[in-house]
Parts: sequence; structure tokens; C-alpha cells
Amino acid sequence: MTRSDTPAPHDGANPPIADAAGRDHRGLDDALARFVELLKQREATVATAESLTGGLVGSTLTDVPGISAVYRGGVIVYATDLKATLAGVPKDLLAAVGPVHADTASALAVGVRERLGAVYGLATTGVAGPDPQAGIQAGTVYVAAAGPGTVLVRKLSLRGDRSAVRWGSVEAVLRLGAELMAEDSQ
Repeated sequence: MTRSDTPAPHDGANPPIADAAGRDHRGLDDALARFVELLKQREATVATAESLTGGLVGSTLTDVPGISAVYRGGVIVYATDLKATLAGVPKDLLAAVGPVHADTASALAVGVRERLGAVYGLATTGVAGPDPQAGIQAGTVYVAAAGPGTVLVRKLSLRGDRSAVRWGSVEAVLRLGAELMAEDSQ
């Protein structure tokens, strides 16, 4: 296999996802396809709680024709206080660990799942950059996926500009959601 700076040709049915700068997101395309396929196979639903991604997860999901059968909706909780009021993250947890933490990501995924009546919940929280936030380096991200009785959380250390960090977070949370569903079926 050789690497080329020219993108591989596509049949047009599933063009690669690219950001505003034209960066190829075929890994994201693959993650999205697998995640949606698993949801549909299980006849399950998902809801999203997004901080640093600002709606990119929901937007990516709603680009898929027929997604309304499995996507309940989402909340954008960019401000810390909204993580509590809209997504149900306990205020004492936010006071203790802050908005960028594994426990916060877990609570976001569980909270949005419960509040929006979905089988699964996905969440993103982190620092997109370019500057650190409250001593946390840019590119530090937590993604979480919650299902009936199980929550998976992953810490990411992403590199690149804001766009790269945000899109990397979208891909990671979709992959984590698929991982959770695969574990649920075992």
C-alpha cells in the first residue's frame, strides 16, 4: 500500500467527510457508519451531550439519512453551569473536579441518556485550544459512552488546531459508542 497526497477515488455514495479546511475525515466516516449500523441492528437510540464539540457529534449523526429512527437529540453544554442544568451533572461533582474530567464526561453521558430517554448516551468535554484552560492543556479531551448499566470513558491527548481537536473528539466518541454496543452484545 502506498501513501498518496491525492485522496482515493470514491463512488459518491459515501464521500469522505472533510472539515472547513478540506482535511479528509475518512476515519470519521468509518466510525460513523459502524456506530449507526450497530444502533440500527439493535433498534436502539442515542442522545448526545457536547461541550468542546459544540454540536459536531449531533450534526455528524444528522447527516445520515434515516437517522431519526435512532437519534433522540442532543444538548450543547459549553458553559459549565449548563452541564448541571441541562445534562444533569451534579453541581458538587463540577465543583470538585471541574468540567474537563473523566467523571464529568461519564455524568454527561449518563445524564443525557436519562434526560432524553435514549438507550445510549455519548458525551464530549475537553479543551480545544489553542490555550490551556484552568491549567489543562489544549487537546486534553474526555469522551464517554453510557448504556444500560455500563459507562466507558476515554481520555484523549489530541494534537493540532481547534478543528483537529474537535473532529478527533467526534471520531473518538463514535468509536467508543460502537465499542460499548459491541461489549453489550457479548
